[in-house]
Order: sequence, then structure tokens, then C-alpha cells
Amino acid sequence: MTSSAGGDRPAPGSEVSDRWAVWRREVDLEEYAARWQRLAASGQTVHGEADLVESLGQQPVLDAGCGTGRVAIELARRGIDVAGVDLDSDMLGVARRTAPDLLWLEADLATMRLDRRFAVIVMAGNVLPFARPADHDRIVQTLAQHLDPAGLLVAGFSLEPHGITLDAYDAMCARSGLELRDRWATWDRQPFTEPATYHVSVHARSGDR
Repeated sequence: MTSSAGGDRPAPGSEVSDRWAVWRREVDLEEYAARWQRLAASGQTVHGEADLVESLGQQPVLDAGCGTGRVAIELARRGIDVAGVDLDSDMLGVARRTAPDLLWLEADLATMRLDRRFAVIVMAGNVLPFARPADHDRIVQTLAQHLDPAGLLVAGFSLEPHGITLDAYDAMCARSGLELRDRWATWDRQPFTEPATYHVSVHARSGDR
């Protein structure tokens, strides 16, 4: 399939990974967004990310790598002050058509400079694994710079063979002045045990309790 919003081209900009470009060539964005709506309408739980972020009781929230806006839109529906940022203009186009009143920002997570800070920054889905490996450290560093002093970085992504390991991710966070606060196997806080195929981790500034 091709993107209904952008033909058969990959996500815009040269700073995207080969893995992301392949995925974008194969996905129909309107169908991708509609699939989540169908799952929700059928009674399935599809907002585990929003449930966890809401439970933290902190705002504003930045949905980093927001894509078509599923998480940010649900957070806003719950009355949470949220903005979404993504590099892909086509995906942001879907988000803007779905929720035109929300703040949607087009920017590279590795280099963005926003004029505000956030109490929570969430990377839901496989945002970091889809980024260029050379940008992983810069992305974590940039997100850390956009946190309030007591802010939280919440990330969930698959633990794949030859992918980003937990040790590597924790080291990225440490280099950005963040340390692990909590870690679960799922967004609904199932206990994390090794070996694992997925994790949800919460990092905060070192020494901040």
C-alpha cells in the first residue's frame, strides 16, 4: 500500500532511517488511523499509553513522535494539556484533520528547539527504534532539555534482536542527566522480567526524588 496523503514517497526530510522509509512506503495513513478507531469501537483497550500518562498526574505533556496523533488526541479528550511533535508532515496532516484545535508541531526530535518545557514527554510505540541510530543519543538529549526540572521521560519500545538494548537506552538517558525511576513490561504496568520483548520506562533527572 501507499500513503493516501503522500503517494509512495517516504517521510519528508533526509534525516529519517531506512527502516522508517520502508514502513512509510508500505502504509496507508488513513487506514492506519482508522484501524485504531475500529479497535476502540469494538471495545478493545487501545489507550494504555494515555492511561499511564494520565496516572502520573503531571502536565503539560509532549507526545514526541506523535504520528497521526492517537495518544495526544486521547490525552486531550481527558482534559490534559498536550502537544504533539513529529517530523512526518503527512502523519501530522492526519492528526490536524482529526483534532484541529490541538497544537501539532513539525520538527525533528534530534534537533527541535521549542519555546516551552513539559512535565511529561512520552515516546509511545517504536519511536526511537525507527529513528536513525546516529540520532538516538541526540533525541534523548533534546527531549531531556525540554523537560521541566521535575519532568519525566516515558518511553515504550520493542526489545528486538540487534536493536536498542535496555542498557544502551539507560546509558543514553544517563548521558542526558536522567536516571531510571520505573520500568514495566507493558503500558498497563505488568511487572518487567527478563527476557523481555517490550518495555515501558520512566526516567527523571538524576537526584530528583
